[in-house]
Amino acid sequence: MILNVSGRTDIVAFYTKWFINRYKEGFVDVRNPYNPKLISRINFSDVDLILFCTKNPIPILKYLKDIDKKIVFHVTLTPYKKDIEPNVIPKGILIESIKKLSNIVGIDNLYIRYDPIFISDKYNIEYHIKAFDKMCFLLKGYVKHIIVSFIDEYKNVKKNKPILKYQPFKESDYQKIGINFSESAKKNGMTVQTCFEDRNLSEYGFIKSDCLSHELAFKLTGKTYKKWTARGSKCNCVKMVDIGSYNTCKHFCKYCYANYDELKVEKNYQKHNCNSSLLIGEINDDDIIKIRTN
Repeated sequence: MILNVSGRTDIVAFYTKWFINRYKEGFVDVRNPYNPKLISRINFSDVDLILFCTKNPIPILKYLKDIDKKIVFHVTLTPYKKDIEPNVIPKGILIESIKKLSNIVGIDNLYIRYDPIFISDKYNIEYHIKAFDKMCFLLKGYVKHIIVSFIDEYKNVKKNKPILKYQPFKESDYQKIGINFSESAKKNGMTVQTCFEDRNLSEYGFIKSDCLSHELAFKLTGKTYKKWTARGSKCNCVKMVDIGSYNTCKHFCKYCYANYDELKVEKNYQKHNCNSSLLIGEINDDDIIKIRTN
């Protein structure tokens, strides 16, 4: 089994103590977001690989040596300011934490997500080109893989359009991104790719790959896995089990798909108990717990 920690929230940034408690206890419970009375219990003895997804790896750095599992990190690093990412740590501090992380988990197990890209009058194409080039320069020797994606019109994105002020992409925009991002990555010893995008930009030098490919999963674990069907037929990533909960991330990024009610985030956060087996709340008497092994 491969754990996704997490696409639904930033467990590393806000709930590391809980995760480490669960790891030491040997199991974690995950409430089904579509059937809340149904809980999946995952034993860490059944876990082969953990994919950590975060915008702040600092809280977990000191614990990584104690996690006896194969690890891959996706760290999101974007050029937006507080108007778009109110609670993301300063980017200079994030850059330095990425370097430390690279030295711990290894350059091949660390991916940077420049994700999502949107364009506006403030964050225009030229802005992104300069920001991406600077990022690659600062992370040279610490990072080899970069994944980019383009903004999708999720419910929360549409609600925040007056703040985001995003504009539709033109083909000339894709061309400029493709050419310039490929050049920046190449000169700094990196690859750049899209995943699950209609425009993969391969004609400009982007490699064709997946966020977590079957090849990488096999290389790290020696096992093969089914295709991840949760994201639809276009996605070819390996199957993962997400242990997060929606509406629990306190970064409050205006483009987020996993948060769509900031008041609910605050209420959920108050229900968090780092000693509970669940990320949010407690097990109820009428909950149905089933062991999940794949």
